[in-house]
Amino acid sequence: MRHTVEEVHLKNGMQGLFIDIPDATVMSYHFNFRAGNRYVASKDKYETAHIMEHLAFGANAHFKNEHAYETEFTKNGAYHNAFTGDVSMNYVAECADFEWDRILELQSYAITSPKFNQAELDSEKGNVLSELTGCQNKYHRLLWPKIQQALGEDILLYKQRIKTIPNISLNDIKKHHTRTHTARNLRFIIAGKLTRRKTQIRQMLESWPLEEGELFDMPTDTYTKSTPVLIRRKDASNLTFGWSSVVPRKLTDAEQYAMSCLNHILTGTMYSKILGTARKRGLVYGMFSDISNGFAECAWDFGGEVNYSSAPALFKIITREVGKILDGDLDPAVVDAAKPYALGRYQMGAQTVSQISEFYTSNYFTSGLIDDYAKVPDYIKRVSRDQIITVARTFMSADTWMLAAVGNCDRSALLELNTELEVLYR
Repeated sequence: MRHTVEEVHLKNGMQGLFIDIPDATVMSYHFNFRAGNRYVASKDKYETAHIMEHLAFGANAHFKNEHAYETEFTKNGAYHNAFTGDVSMNYVAECADFEWDRILELQSYAITSPKFNQAELDSEKGNVLSELTGCQNKYHRLLWPKIQQALGEDILLYKQRIKTIPNISLNDIKKHHTRTHTARNLRFIIAGKLTRRKTQIRQMLESWPLEEGELFDMPTDTYTKSTPVLIRRKDASNLTFGWSSVVPRKLTDAEQYAMSCLNHILTGTMYSKILGTARKRGLVYGMFSDISNGFAECAWDFGGEVNYSSAPALFKIITREVGKILDGDLDPAVVDAAKPYALGRYQMGAQTVSQISEFYTSNYFTSGLIDDYAKVPDYIKRVSRDQIITVARTFMSADTWMLAAVGNCDRSALLELNTELEVLYR
């Protein structure tokens, strides 16, 4: 969908993007505060941000409880939600174009004037406990926080997070909201038909009753190589694994598209170098490789589930194919064949207002950078064999990596798989 992007700085300190999509019939809202788990007052109250997010759509200055607010918000089909991560607390909403101003006003009530109460806090403590307990039964959810923590990120695991829930009081919730939900700590993206509406939107946002505050610094970590970690689960019928390599810097756009191309070559299809080969030999049903480009670091991750008996053969394929890349054994024709797929996904990724908005969120909210949507085809077309090899080697030369798994096997089996991967870092 055709669109234009404008960055705006409001009088009260808010900052954000107006994405004007003339043909849109939907409005999309993203409001992002640096208010996630890394910004809580103390580690022994780690779940403060998460519980506060659960309370976001409860009682506020205009509605006595969540039921009343939800009834009014969704009566014409509008959608809203909130999410909390290590860094961010995000409030999102979508609505039909005809009620864009009503929904924006309703969203302001939840963000700026919540009336936290003890009854709702007690309920949501129970809900968060149930949520986190459930996460411990989902092996991929159990695995990746362990990898993050072992590599050096200052986070807690689910079992550690659960222990902090009883420590959190109503006063803790209120203090976290007051400290983090300020105008300068807010970034937003509003997308839809904005012609002749921008002035009204500015006025509405500038009237929000938030303190000026400050934009919090992004947390940074020191990453270190870790020994392999096995999370033992007696009922695990196969091995859920994760292999992560970290470089201590953010990749450039060109480097990121090069690695995306490589991941497609390795695991993106049923004819890919790793997944396709493993599927053909009956070794694994599915696995992935991906790039996670953060604020001051980037991770190259591989993960999946494999039967214990098939794991050694799968890891030999992984090391063989990644090793070929590191040795410079990459056919330019294979790279060229991967580019049309990326271009196709690029065009398919702009079919809705929400998809367009999502394209800008990650870099803008973490780094204040505005990605140029129109330049993406050029980045893809310019991806080269040499570029892919150079960036892949960067991850190996950093030698900051680890293998972890959830399973019911001896640690010696994981050590053998780790030994297989070690050759790539020499």
